[in-house]
Amino acid sequence: MKTRVRWTIAALAAALSMTAPAQTGNWPDKSIRFVVPYTPGGGTDTVTRHIAERITQDNKWTFLVDNKPGGGGNIGIDIVAKSKPDGYTIGMGQTANLAINPVALPRMPFDVNKDLVPVALVAAVPTVLVVRADSQWNSLADMVKAAQAKPGQITQALAGTGTVDHLAGEMLSRKANFKVLNVPYKGAAPAITDLLGGQTDYMFATPQAVLGMLSGGKLRALAVTSAQRIAVLPNVPTVAEQGYKGFEAVDWKLIVAPAGTPADIVKRLNAATAKALTQPALLAKLAEEGSNAMSGSPQEVANYLKSEQAEWGAVIREAGIKFE
Repeated sequence: MKTRVRWTIAALAAALSMTAPAQTGNWPDKSIRFVVPYTPGGGTDTVTRHIAERITQDNKWTFLVDNKPGGGGNIGIDIVAKSKPDGYTIGMGQTANLAINPVALPRMPFDVNKDLVPVALVAAVPTVLVVRADSQWNSLADMVKAAQAKPGQITQALAGTGTVDHLAGEMLSRKANFKVLNVPYKGAAPAITDLLGGQTDYMFATPQAVLGMLSGGKLRALAVTSAQRIAVLPNVPTVAEQGYKGFEAVDWKLIVAPAGTPADIVKRLNAATAKALTQPALLAKLAEEGSNAMSGSPQEVANYLKSEQAEWGAVIREAGIKFE
């Protein structure tokens, strides 16, 4: 999105030069519970385990990754919000449960801004705009022109309602001034199946979901929604490059802790995460799935979260998206 802070490896390295904060007693003198609000093996789980492993190697801390899926990511983060604020429970939040759900859901089990403290940004992954390989559209401009000519007749497959993929599509339709018919599915797999079968015309999807189809020549990528091109798809231009300056929509991952967690513990966790994200092996793992490393001081992370909540909230309200 246009107000997003640009994070670079230099910024990550700069975080390491900060004076180490004072310790709180002997923390940590036992394992730290790291709650993942999604199932094992998914993108959030994989990134969490990568970062926990790297921090353990650097600091000799011990993490116990605890998967607590459900509620669109709310169940796991609610566990974090209601845990004792002693530095021994943290969670991996993301765009959905920290910025989208609070606006789109009629009720939330926790208040993001009152019950949680942002600790560290970890990574962001964009979505990829894809069409069938035999589509007549060879560029974003081709697709927009067709959609403008046939208002409401072009169909967009959705891996789920209220996801970053969905909202990226809503952002584009508003910026490009066209109407599209959304077709929701229960996951990326059935959405891609129908796209390949010709039941829908295009979709925004995570790189992990479509890389195999792209390399296999079954799908064609027209754009990515990050501010810059991504390493796994270096020849695919961004939406911003194709006439929509400032366009950016990414699914970021952000470590949170219960409100009241001592500030020096938050700073130590933040610094440990920043250090881990300068390691080439970890950066390579993130790049393989289309993610870019992120960082920032605790205050910068808090500011980033507020700006994201404001921007996603505006998109949701303009689109009239509501969950039951």
